[in-house]
Amino acid sequence: MITLTTVIREKMKTYHFILWIVCWGSLLTGNARDCLALDEGGCLTCHQYPGLVRLEKDDGFRVLHVDEAKYARSAHGKIDCRQCHTPIHQVPHTGLTAVDCTTHCHQKGKEKEQVKKVSLKFFHDQEQSFIMHLDDKTACRVCHPLYPHSENKWVRAFLNMHTGFMVCDVCHVKKENLPAFTYDWKETENAYFSGEPFGTYFNPKTKTAHKSEHFISRIALFVKNNGKKQLIIDGEDTRKANEYHHNEKNLTPDQKAKGLDYFHRHVAKKEISIACDECHSSHSILDFKQLGFDAIKTNHLVTMDIKGLVTKYQTFYFPELLGK
Repeated sequence: MITLTTVIREKMKTYHFILWIVCWGSLLTGNARDCLALDEGGCLTCHQYPGLVRLEKDDGFRVLHVDEAKYARSAHGKIDCRQCHTPIHQVPHTGLTAVDCTTHCHQKGKEKEQVKKVSLKFFHDQEQSFIMHLDDKTACRVCHPLYPHSENKWVRAFLNMHTGFMVCDVCHVKKENLPAFTYDWKETENAYFSGEPFGTYFNPKTKTAHKSEHFISRIALFVKNNGKKQLIIDGEDTRKANEYHHNEKNLTPDQKAKGLDYFHRHVAKKEISIACDECHSSHSILDFKQLGFDAIKTNHLVTMDIKGLVTKYQTFYFPELLGK
């Protein structure tokens, strides 16, 4: 007889095993930096990415990026994350923000009392990197913030991370309404970073890509028009969107509904598994080589470890590696 306890135990074994696979997969594919010896819980598998941001309605957004190099050089660089972040045992861990610095360190006397009084609200601020402002003139940005994804607590930070790499239309336009199209870098946009700049600045004249302190290039959709490549981006509705946004409080529910239907007439919503698989798979819609990525980076993007966590599990339990 198979009991519920047996089923749960077997599922736990699977969850505990998957991160071990992620770490070894990283070593075999050349992404060894994804699996640090001190990062036993695999926290940097997700938190290593700049631009990892979680939108919060109460106080804007929370940055979740941890700079691996800066963390390693810090006074806490030899401490496993979960020695301090004690409540975190699974993904997603939304809302589990409590930190206890007295579990393994600062355990006695005056030192313990002093640590309890220290505010940790800005503890990782020097490590984090994210875009504070981007000169995006699309109609989308009239109503939607720079980091727009907030509803799905499991994937919202991963989705918001794409703000620095592509425009909304790459995922959300109804492509069946377009003629033959391709993906390429759009013109550079002025970006203001907090922390180290990240992403790609692509120079179309020299066909070279590199990091830039103030500018960023993002992947976008293009079609051929009279033999010339033309950017497909929702800029034509920006004026109307501004008018709608300005008058929204005075509109009736019916007028609001009609307005939203108009502005979203070309917008496609997708299941997260479909959206991830469109790009991060062997049949990717993006030609990473044509976009300028080398073979190692292309392989990482196609086989990205995070995709499996996002698409295969509703809850992932951290394994305790090395007998911890």
